[in-house]
Amino acid sequence: MPYHLTVQINQFPIKIKKGYLANVNKKYIPYIGLLAAALFLYWIKYNQRGQKGRVTVNNATEAYTDLKAGNKTIVYSRHARCRMDCRHIDESEVKEILATGIVNNNKIEHSDKGATYPLEGKTHDGQHVRIVFAPHENEVVVVTVIDLDTDWKCDCN
Repeated sequence: MPYHLTVQINQFPIKIKKGYLANVNKKYIPYIGLLAAALFLYWIKYNQRGQKGRVTVNNATEAYTDLKAGNKTIVYSRHARCRMDCRHIDESEVKEILATGIVNNNKIEHSDKGATYPLEGKTHDGQHVRIVFAPHENEVVVVTVIDLDTDWKCDCN
């Protein structure tokens, strides 16, 4: 015959079967619950759909190496082409910044389409620029090109 322990909290009886929590000190139960919740959230974070294969900052800085090896191609968005024309930045300068630029970690953005990484540096003609690119499996998409020193008049939509 099972033995029941009855505890009365705020006039509501709670029955706990003998042996159910007998081996656990009752003061540790909230901590065990928090630990279980934290482990569950950790598991969710690292096992979400689409998480695998995302580009990291380490992969982003290696994009130029892949370009040089022929593993990736550079694709320029229409917006990037327009900004390059307005700001007098050519493809050689974009490639130069992809090779030598420094990732600005404060400007990295993540969206449903993936991450965009801004690389900043000086071009061979002295322009201080930021090239925002989005690495993908077989290509590196140049999203936009920004001259950090000069505010050029541009009619890009």
